[in-house]
Amino acid sequence: MKTIIFVCHGNICRSPAAEWIMKYLVSKYNIEDKFFIYSRATSLEEIGNDIYPPMKRALSHHDIPFEHSKATRITKEDYEKADYIFYMDHNNLSYLKYLMNDSKKKFHPISMFTKTIDQIDDPWYSGEYDIVINEIFECVEDIIKNLL
Repeated sequence: MKTIIFVCHGNICRSPAAEWIMKYLVSKYNIEDKFFIYSRATSLEEIGNDIYPPMKRALSHHDIPFEHSKATRITKEDYEKADYIFYMDHNNLSYLKYLMNDSKKKFHPISMFTKTIDQIDDPWYSGEYDIVINEIFECVEDIIKNLL
């Protein structure tokens, strides 16, 4: 079983969306036993907060089931448990490197297997939640294909 952690700045938009999209897909493909999936933040700003309402609406619009969650910051213990830590953008990588040493080379862009996407921009600023869902969906499908 591979442990996957998705990381974004606040853990209220992109990383929980990636978590629930991947959980949805592994359930759909009946491969739940292959992955343990969760998400984390790089900052302390949103700790304890649930998924941001516009992201919840976008997930619902795309028929992605999700549950209440609480934003949590990534820890060194998370790093040790993870096989892969997928970050959404270059700023997330900078914060991850500030928080911990990636001696085991676990930090990867969510788009590492996707040729058409460089990074997932923060919809907090753009308001493009549906576009972000589509981009994450494409990246996560590629992650699953390449890690099986």
